[in-house]
Amino acid sequence: MTPIYKYFLAILMLLTLSVSSQNPIDKDPELIQNNINYLVNQANNEIDRFNYYEAQKKLDDALESAKSIDDKKNIGIIYSNKARLQLIIEESNEAIVSINKAIEVQRFTKDNVNLANSYKTFGDIYKSKKNYKQALDYYISAQSLFEQEGLNNNLADVLSSEAETYIELKNYNKARTTIEQTMALAKRLELPRIESNSLINHGKVYNILGDNEKAIVYASEGVSIAKKNNYEEIINKGYLVLSDIYQSKGDYKLSNEYLKDYLNLSESLRLKKRENLSPEKKIQFLINETTERNKKQEQQLKEANSKNDLSTLISILSVALITILSLLTLSLYKNNNIRLKTNNMLHKKNGELIIAKEKAELASKTKANFLSTVTHELRTPLYAVTGLSNMLLEENPKPEQIQHLKSLKFSGDYLLTFINDILQINKIEANKVEIDPEAFNLKKKINNIILALNNSATDNNTKLHLEYEKSLPENFFADQLKISQILINLIGNSIKFTKDGDIWIRVSQISQENDIFNLRFEVEDNGIGISQEKQDNMFESFSQGSIQINRKYGGTGLGLSIVKGLIEILKGKIYLKSELDKGTTFYFEIPLKYSEKEAQETKTTKFNQSKEIDLTKVKVLVVEDNKINQMITKKILTKMQLSCDVVDNGESAVDMVKTNNYDLVLMDIHMPGISGIEATKIIRTFDKELTIFALTAVTIEDKMHEFDEAGFTDIIPKPFKQEEFEKKLFNALTGSPKSATT
Repeated sequence: MTPIYKYFLAILMLLTLSVSSQNPIDKDPELIQNNINYLVNQANNEIDRFNYYEAQKKLDDALESAKSIDDKKNIGIIYSNKARLQLIIEESNEAIVSINKAIEVQRFTKDNVNLANSYKTFGDIYKSKKNYKQALDYYISAQSLFEQEGLNNNLADVLSSEAETYIELKNYNKARTTIEQTMALAKRLELPRIESNSLINHGKVYNILGDNEKAIVYASEGVSIAKKNNYEEIINKGYLVLSDIYQSKGDYKLSNEYLKDYLNLSESLRLKKRENLSPEKKIQFLINETTERNKKQEQQLKEANSKNDLSTLISILSVALITILSLLTLSLYKNNNIRLKTNNMLHKKNGELIIAKEKAELASKTKANFLSTVTHELRTPLYAVTGLSNMLLEENPKPEQIQHLKSLKFSGDYLLTFINDILQINKIEANKVEIDPEAFNLKKKINNIILALNNSATDNNTKLHLEYEKSLPENFFADQLKISQILINLIGNSIKFTKDGDIWIRVSQISQENDIFNLRFEVEDNGIGISQEKQDNMFESFSQGSIQINRKYGGTGLGLSIVKGLIEILKGKIYLKSELDKGTTFYFEIPLKYSEKEAQETKTTKFNQSKEIDLTKVKVLVVEDNKINQMITKKILTKMQLSCDVVDNGESAVDMVKTNNYDLVLMDIHMPGISGIEATKIIRTFDKELTIFALTAVTIEDKMHEFDEAGFTDIIPKPFKQEEFEKKLFNALTGSPKSATT
């Protein structure tokens, strides 16, 4: 190796050692984290003092330290601060990249507080780009999180930005409402910056709406507060608003004076900004310096060649190396700039998609809550409808009234079925349906379904046929209830549309892998069939054959939608073949696990009131705030020869249980004062054995864990069939240790 190469390598090693020894990294995570917090605070102070370049360097150092210990929370905070700084120095494209990185980290760590701040910054970025609708979306997202976390100071800030966006969108009524909300919050929390800015915005809106006097009062007060606190940018904004107001009023002298004040202060603020070099200006300075060095290097190289001075040559090579590295840095910076700009659109679209996704999730949650509320409110009066119609039918009505009462009962039952279908679709769409596998005999299950539906088929003069593949096992391990529901819906649908015909139910094997059988189920009929144009939408909610067919055959249009949802939950697929006037075939394929053990048959015990219990000695407490429901429940209990007391709130229920010896409590859930759940929790503190039934119209599946935690013995959903209600009560009383026996 020649001496010149040895010197060259030595220089490179010295440069490397010099760079690596400048910033020793502290290995203590706690000290590093303290240093990160210090750097971020210092960066924010530098921003307030207009020292943007110093702020940028401190944020870069903080980010490097945070990444070294994988401190994700601080990484998100630093990227958010970088975006805010980049927005101030008018690097909006770079700001979008930084804020997207911040949001990505904060979503992953579920850091809602800082995520809300990032949403606010993203809104500011879009507002600076005059994309006001997109800005508003992010402000509203930030507002929602601030409200959720109870951060009223931040809430006031984002409301102020929302108001300014509404002004830009010319929605002045909404802007005025939001400004008033902001001012009230800022005044209560003593936030003079936000209060002064909101007052000036209020003046701007009133000026646009034509009320100059109010506009002057609000804007002047805002400027006064800003001057007391030396908020230069807000003062400057106030000068411009006052200039516009006085111009609208026709006072051109005052308008001109405020305009001069605005221009002078604007120039002063601009000079402060200019005092700090941006990174681009630093690079430009480096380019000029490098050019000057290159000229000197050429001269020195000529002298070195003439004198053959080895040391001079090495020095020149060192300078050349530094120059090359500088130019390479410049080239990388420019390339990175190009890359950032080309990726900017991708980040922007990604942000828009995330917002759209969150909106869709919010809409879905809102819909679920709406359905839950509506169905609860419907179930309560349905309890009265079904209960009263049953009672009237049992009380020897006049012959001409019987048909009306049966129609009323049918309508109540139909509406209840409809509500239950809506709830099930809602659960399927919300992914709240759970699979409950158990061993069962598939062939016996299908035979039982056919027996249950045979009366309906006979009414239509239709025969049901089962074709179960001989080589196929009968015992499987799966969710038999969902399979039953699928088959009941499909077979019932075929019965409805088939008169004087036949329906075939077939089960066959498609394939087998170890103990998993892929089975094909078919339900074929020779009924009225379905037209080709109707087949595409058959599995959509509320989709039915046609108005004429619906009126003739009935149906809610939800059954097939439920079927499809359940089959997909069971990891299967459903298909349809049909021709008008020739019939329809629904077939679906699902995987089932083979079970070697025989399925246990559940023996059902008939309701029998002949057991050793004297019902006249049983005391029941009914806790119900609805007067009609009180009357219905009391009448049912009286018919069973049970004596009962009735109270209409949870507090009274607790007192009655303390002072009386009850065998059973029927507890409503939604009542004035404390709820049925809270009342039951209190009762369980002094009586662990008392039988307490939740008599409720809420969706049981969604509240089951609350009922269990509260200590309910069982649940009776409203509305209910009277015979089922009686059976459940009697069985509970029979097994109750407190029941009075003869």
